[in-house]
Amino acid sequence: MPRITNPATTEAHEALISIYAINDAMNQLILSHLDPRAWRAAPPGRKANGRTIAAIFAHLHNSRLVWLKNSAPHLKCPAQLDPNRCTMQQAAAAHKKSAAQCLKMLTDALSSNPKRRVTKFLRGSWTPTWPANAIMFAYMFSHEAHHRGQILMLAHQLGYRLPDNTVAYGIWNKLWRKPASKQLGV
Repeated sequence: MPRITNPATTEAHEALISIYAINDAMNQLILSHLDPRAWRAAPPGRKANGRTIAAIFAHLHNSRLVWLKNSAPHLKCPAQLDPNRCTMQQAAAAHKKSAAQCLKMLTDALSSNPKRRVTKFLRGSWTPTWPANAIMFAYMFSHEAHHRGQILMLAHQLGYRLPDNTVAYGIWNKLWRKPASKQLGV
């Protein structure tokens, strides 16, 4: 069934694309302000219980690669991150690459083009296949927001608070007005 082109729908899809670009800009902002000592610091609590901030950032990037591989195999996937070895600089560069590819995937998925290539969203072989639409965006964004919250909480618990202008309202105030192309440095 062909998709109906509706100006309101197109505008909403463009807003979602912009929000996804802001999503990665938030990750980049956190990485640029995070104290390097927090990167591999052991989470509080029992030994070897929970991910380090490095492992969470690696998980975010590697999850994007799974989404790309399964939902947009025509797009090139950057290399995976090793959660035990990646540096903050490697994570920032990898996130920039995977975000750019995810943005391409979402742009295609949300388009009304009947020849679009991204028509399904598969998060992995263990999950159901979803349609590639706003639900895809919602899952991708909420997954990253959830883990970004973990990162901010873990940094705080470890005693490495980020400056107030990089968390919560500060992130949105800094980023929401920039066009998507500026978020990804395009």
